[in-house]
Amino acid sequence: MAHNVLGGELATCGTDPMTGFYRTGCCDTGADDAGVHTVCAQVTAEFLAFSAERGNDLSTPRPEHGFAGLVPGDRWCLCADRWAEALAAGVAPPVVLEATHARTLDWVDLADLRRHSA
Repeated sequence: MAHNVLGGELATCGTDPMTGFYRTGCCDTGADDAGVHTVCAQVTAEFLAFSAERGNDLSTPRPEHGFAGLVPGDRWCLCADRWAEALAAGVAPPVVLEATHARTLDWVDLADLRRHSA
């Protein structure tokens, strides 16, 4: 069983759109998840623009990958290091602590996550 940053069982992040590295709706991770997609975030317009500027356009639909593109308010499993970058830049989106994997704490302090709790 995977745990969240609060020590409880990892909750579902989102299923519309279906998120997670494994597309299970959870921000679970494993050895094959090099990006460590563990932060359950409610994306904002500011974060989506920031991510696109960094080379990861999450707004544009990619039908060939079954991806409709994100809009502000969608929940999405973000890479822990990208959320940390967004935090440093002042555009970190709100996080759902119960759905954010404990492995996130390797990159981000729990106090910062709590300050950005959805």
